Amino acid sequence: MKILVIGSGGREHAIIRRLAADHPSPELHAAPGNPGIAQLATCHDASVADLDAQVALAQELRPDLVVVGPEAPLVAGAADRLREAGFAVFGPSAAAAHLEGSKSWAKEIMTAAGVPTAASVTVTASDQLEAGLDRVNPLGDVPFVVKADGLAAGKGVVVTSDRPEAVAHAEAVLAAGGQVVLEEYLDGPEVSLFCVSDGTRVVPLAPAQDFKRALDADEGPNTGGMGAYSPLPWAPEGLVEEIMEAVARPTIAELAARDIPFVGVLYCGLALTSRGLRVVEFNARFGDPETQVVLERLTSPFAPLLLAAARGELAEDTELSWSEDAAVTVVLASAGYPASARSGDPITGIDAAEELGAHVIHAGTAETDGTLVSAGGRVLSVVATGTDLEQARSRALAATEEIVLEGSHHRTDIARLAAADARTASGAAEETA
Repeated sequence: MKILVIGSGGREHAIIRRLAADHPSPELHAAPGNPGIAQLATCHDASVADLDAQVALAQELRPDLVVVGPEAPLVAGAADRLREAGFAVFGPSAAAAHLEGSKSWAKEIMTAAGVPTAASVTVTASDQLEAGLDRVNPLGDVPFVVKADGLAAGKGVVVTSDRPEAVAHAEAVLAAGGQVVLEEYLDGPEVSLFCVSDGTRVVPLAPAQDFKRALDADEGPNTGGMGAYSPLPWAPEGLVEEIMEAVARPTIAELAARDIPFVGVLYCGLALTSRGLRVVEFNARFGDPETQVVLERLTSPFAPLLLAAARGELAEDTELSWSEDAAVTVVLASAGYPASARSGDPITGIDAAEELGAHVIHAGTAETDGTLVSAGGRVLSVVATGTDLEQARSRALAATEEIVLEGSHHRTDIARLAAADARTASGAAEETA
């Protein structure tokens, strides 16, 4: 099988790495790829934004499957263009990807489908802000949640107890010509679940949890994600099926009823609140960095799953197999991220990191005169596995420390609480055995 993957980030590197592990391994191509992807696939000079170049490349390569990784080309219609050219594509149409492209439209879909989510108000003008904030947080005693309505690379959300900060973020989004979605704050732990769909049928992957704040203890500004882990030892029994019944299947069915079949992966970002399951957000593609840990644990063939979805041939009773090992990823970010991202700094120590048993996913890297350098905010994602979360996180952190990137930063508490809780639960189980 020949597969072309569109994208150049950590998500695409993780996807290609997992595709390469299939037996037999498919022939892999990437556009444009990155230095890490180039070790596994043939990279081609077609940018993520150039839909014409992507179609031309597909016509040259004639792949059996095209996987569109990032949200921007999906919202722009990359999957439509490639399908019109006759290719099997894993990735939703522009109409279906609007589920991520517009948070207010996603709310409309959820309301119509009966999907539980946070109460919200869409604001289009500054004079609506104060009343909107009062409506979603009438007591003013929990954080305000302010979201840019459109794509924002995971950084368009501000969660703050400081009302002036909430207003300032909303004003900035409105001043830039966007809309703002104000939401009630959702308490409880968050869960990410990827659901593969062929437009009518849906198959879940394993759940994960990511960490959005830049600093330890969930301090600092929101980011695209600073780390993740899977499995979730604290998750209640039956959680995945509850998400499928309450969220994924109704959403896919509502889109199909509107003649907008969703073909690809529906990312369900959820909160397990004191009042039950609630949707925080939908994405129309694999999430980063959760993809790194979820695909690390997947032992079922990956390429046939994506191809079946692209062809509309997914079997809803598909049972995927998973490693019993835990997986943890730690993101190494460039100096200044997320407010700004310094590029061009040399990167060393990756070989030393991988000698410790981890592997390193490239997210924002480039090569300059033969030297690997930073080329984005989230530069690398260090992934490790272990028999439990504590072993996996220890390995990931030790490997991350081997990498040298001037001014870089990373969190040291990824999966720490979950690992501690798992140890406590294990100890209690042993005592009662």
